[in-house]
Amino acid sequence: MIEDDLDAVMAIEAASYSTPWKHEHFRDEMTARYSWPLVAVEEGSVVGYLCLMSLFEEAQILNVAVSPSRRGSGIARMLLREAFRLALEQGAEKVALEVRASNNAAITLYRQLGFTSVGIRARYYESVEDAILMEKFLKENP
Repeated sequence: MIEDDLDAVMAIEAASYSTPWKHEHFRDEMTARYSWPLVAVEEGSVVGYLCLMSLFEEAQILNVAVSPSRRGSGIARMLLREAFRLALEQGAEKVALEVRASNNAAITLYRQLGFTSVGIRARYYESVEDAILMEKFLKENP
């Protein structure tokens, strides 16, 4: 992800989340030492993104979204696999993330990629909806 990607990233973010990140969040990810923000590009246009933070043995997926018109086409899967590769390269043994309890499509994808549910963060989203905490051990199933 580079500065020129931010307008497209922000459009996807606004279409994907009721409480979207601000430009500053993405800029912080682009400059943070232990962060690897990624974009997926098709025909010169950003169609998805993922923000990965990897520090020591654990990596976290902080944010991931795909353009509504491209959902279901494998873009999120590709971004996640690249995040796994980067996390392993940085020495991570596992990857963690939170997902809305109502986001069945994402939960299904994460399970297909080897994530398991390890807990609940009650009322995590807007103090209303629970988050499911999920983890994937990289060395067992990259």
